[in-house]
Amino acid sequence: MARAALAAAVDAPGYPLTVGTPEVRQAVVDWLAGTHGVTGLGLDQVLPLIGSKEFIASVPTYLGLGPGDLIGYPALAYPTYEVGAALVGARAVATDALTSFGPETPKLLWVNSPSNPSGRVLPKEHLKKVVDWCRERGVLLVSDECYLDCVWEGEALSVLHPEICGGSSEGILVVHSLSKRSNLAGYRCAFVAGDRDVIAELLAVRKNMGLMMPAPQQHAMAAVLGDEAHVEEQHERYRARRTTLRAALEAAGYTIEHSEASLYLWTTKGPDGPDCWQLVADLAAQGILVAPGAFYGAAGSHHVRIALTATDERIAAAAERLTRA
Repeated sequence: MARAALAAAVDAPGYPLTVGTPEVRQAVVDWLAGTHGVTGLGLDQVLPLIGSKEFIASVPTYLGLGPGDLIGYPALAYPTYEVGAALVGARAVATDALTSFGPETPKLLWVNSPSNPSGRVLPKEHLKKVVDWCRERGVLLVSDECYLDCVWEGEALSVLHPEICGGSSEGILVVHSLSKRSNLAGYRCAFVAGDRDVIAELLAVRKNMGLMMPAPQQHAMAAVLGDEAHVEEQHERYRARRTTLRAALEAAGYTIEHSEASLYLWTTKGPDGPDCWQLVADLAAQGILVAPGAFYGAAGSHHVRIALTATDERIAAAAERLTRA
């Protein structure tokens, strides 16, 4: 589907618009409403992105943040949140506790549910508390929701769900990517949606930076957002891999923490067991390559992140090696 849509729109020699086509923005609005219960968004509250990573790294720049400003992000986190702060000289604080800021008020607060790397899903009540806290202090809340369609246990909600935000997008942005949901990492298809005034500011800056999603990718993005069948098929494929690998890891003496969502298993042998580097070495000796938890913050010092993105054959081989060990 994605390839057919891309090919159908390949005759696009002119400059695309930074704001995106009405069709791709309507597809985003319809998908958020139909799949995730996010209602009330207009087309002027959506911007296509050239993948979500460029936005995550650059949004402090777009918003004019800099030295003297504070940016908060999760204690266990994708490193690009910190990179975005470093690029503008802002101070970054990795914490899951709003009380950690003390009398200071961050200009921007990141939340990531479901989490990369841990797969943790924040409950609705906690997300609502974060929204309320940010609004009381005038803090822009940006929610990285790239794994919202990769949930294995329970339910994950967008912060723009009316039960969390009260039906208003004021002070909130959400970031989504088709890299995980639709396996389109190479297409660089993503979007940001939310507060109308902030989206307008982002658009004004991004236009002057030439940040335009190519027209064929926009066409493909609109097509795949309108289809859930491929998402369900891919979801079941990952579910089977997760079941196989989790059982093998647990049988080999590892513990899986959180991991109720995302495309990873957050794995440890406990706080008194080997550190993440020893776990990396132990698994590498079995031909299994993993990411050390320390890459994602000090809280990951005794964990590794194990991806479910290898082929079925490679997952089965890893499970067999773990079982033989």
